[in-house]
Amino acid sequence: MLRIINQRSEASTELRRICDRTHDEQILHKEATVQQVLQAVRRQGDRAVLHYAEEFDQVSLKPEELRVSGSELDAAYQQVSKDLLDAIRISCKRVEAFHRQRVPKSWVQFEDPEIVLGKRYTPVDRAGLYVPGGQAAYPSTVIMNATPAKVAGVERIVIATPPRPDKSVNPAILVAAQEVGVQEIYRVGGAQAIAALAYGTDTIPKVDVITGPGNIYVTLAKKLVYGTVGIDSLAGPSEVLIIADHTANPTHVAADMLAQAEHDSLAAAILLTTDATLAHKVVAEVERMLINHPRRLLTEKAIAHYGLVILVDSLAQAAELSNEFAPEHLELQIADPWVLLEKIRHAGAIFLGHSTPEAVGDYLAGPNHTLPTSGAARYASALSVETFIKHSSLIQYSPAALQEMATAVDTLAMAEGLPSHADSVRLRVQKPSSAPEVSGDYPISPEAGF
Repeated sequence: MLRIINQRSEASTELRRICDRTHDEQILHKEATVQQVLQAVRRQGDRAVLHYAEEFDQVSLKPEELRVSGSELDAAYQQVSKDLLDAIRISCKRVEAFHRQRVPKSWVQFEDPEIVLGKRYTPVDRAGLYVPGGQAAYPSTVIMNATPAKVAGVERIVIATPPRPDKSVNPAILVAAQEVGVQEIYRVGGAQAIAALAYGTDTIPKVDVITGPGNIYVTLAKKLVYGTVGIDSLAGPSEVLIIADHTANPTHVAADMLAQAEHDSLAAAILLTTDATLAHKVVAEVERMLINHPRRLLTEKAIAHYGLVILVDSLAQAAELSNEFAPEHLELQIADPWVLLEKIRHAGAIFLGHSTPEAVGDYLAGPNHTLPTSGAARYASALSVETFIKHSSLIQYSPAALQEMATAVDTLAMAEGLPSHADSVRLRVQKPSSAPEVSGDYPISPEAGF
């Protein structure tokens, strides 16, 4: 079931296939469906949201039921165990501590006495967080998305999450939201939730940024609304790439591969190893662990289609292949991970050593678990405080400074055929006694653009 290959060319081909697993014809068909959902919600608002909730999730709601009530929020605390509540609070504390170190500071510089330059950071006004739900519960996703938004200073944070068949929202999600300080929660999922957050409805507010992972419909919806709103990334489906040598424990490696494969039938689990004995032991362990796995059918499908073991000649070659793939999660289960780290250029999150399974990053290590997937780690980064903050440049010139730079500005503006740009400086620096003098002569047609 879990294939072992040892040819470099075949390895590169397979890694490309896995990386591109969300770009087939079926995905294009789904994108057309998502486009229809977005257009309907944009035109019809709550009416379309409720229609799709019934069509896709088999949940019949009234407009007043979209928002989770205060009594439901209160009752949620009675429905979670003390151990779970304690774990949620530990996670909140550790994730917040990490993200508080990442808050950018506004600054100004007075390098020249006549010129002031700087950068001013301000949070977005409203953030919409998508939390997968329905049959499953992901309180960790609440914490990972809401915490950096809160630390960034976003004033209004709202959560959209699909309800269970009885219309309820999993209490673990409600408790996690309240522990992070979010009480505005809407029971809506799928592409219709992303549309509602992007365009706004009578009930659900329009936001400035949408973050959070979801299924392929959610991911495609985020892709299509980008530009109307900001997004974190097109996260999902999940993936792990493990680089292991002879010092790795095959049982641990197998468990870590299955920890990703159990997420989704499109999830990818890849092992690169220099040790053939380890490779065969991992394959055997994966098969053994799948026998009584609670999510066996889904996990087996992921392993069969997107599970892979690659035998490499050296750890340096493993690092090279890993950089080609640019994994969401990279585990370095080797004797000296810090040495190999120098060769790693592209990865969403890197887990070093035998005692650092990816699961600690999912829940409470501190760094965010919403990460770039499908090769996006080549240019994108984890969800962070910066996701919810934008910056404005600050510029102030004194009259003397403007006078000094006027000739250069004039020359550049005229070279680009933009005489009014030149005039905007020239009119400020010429002597008051002189008559206003404007360019008048347009060497390039006003209609000419860039």
